[in-house]
Amino acid sequence: MKFAVVGGTGLIGSQVVKKLNAAGHEAVPHSQSTGVDVITGQGLVEATAGADVVVNLTNSPTFDDASPAFFQTSMDNLLAAAQKSGVGHFVILSIVGADRMTDLDYYRAKVLQEDVLKAGPVPYSIVRATQFMEFVNAILSWTTEGDTVRLPTTPIQPIAAQDVSDAVVEVAAGSPLNGSFNVGGPDVFALDELGRITLNARPDGRTVVTDDTAGMLAVVEGDALTTKGEARLAPTHYTDWLS
Repeated sequence: MKFAVVGGTGLIGSQVVKKLNAAGHEAVPHSQSTGVDVITGQGLVEATAGADVVVNLTNSPTFDDASPAFFQTSMDNLLAAAQKSGVGHFVILSIVGADRMTDLDYYRAKVLQEDVLKAGPVPYSIVRATQFMEFVNAILSWTTEGDTVRLPTTPIQPIAAQDVSDAVVEVAAGSPLNGSFNVGGPDVFALDELGRITLNARPDGRTVVTDDTAGMLAVVEGDALTTKGEARLAPTHYTDWLS
């Protein structure tokens, strides 16, 4: 099959392209660097022409209240191009628990992206993943002050990007789900515990202090960001990934 992977040069997109091509498909990466702009619509019809499947892995450049507009505009433009090109399957990557996180602009924006896809003209699949292991250092940096990292006890279920890309490839190469597929890491950690594990394995002079008011994820209620057992569990453990 032929795949148009929009956002195909990023962390997940580049792996998806590589794995689809290795499996014998034709996967073409598209991004601003290749002349495709999901906001202006530039290059979208050309990018989707002849594609059996569109995989949209683009992401908002901000996590604030500008993110809903990004997802609304980008999805409207991509769906219009996909419909014009006769695409038979449209896949996006979303977040486990986004619909339970109405206090955060970015999570509301991801729910909006899902809703636009569901209401659109193209058969679809939604892959929902838990937080990426590759983003843990960024999460720690949000609440670092000097040598102290303040983290809440929010439950987190980290997943490796390679496992996320495997799930996207599997779903994209299959028939449209017209629904969602959830995938999460094999282990759940309290975020402060995860920070300590990370800094013990990769010490940089910082220490973790538990603070249930610290950072964006402090507003998470209970285990809202975990799969709660309703998902496939990926094989890569965080401690193995760290090593």
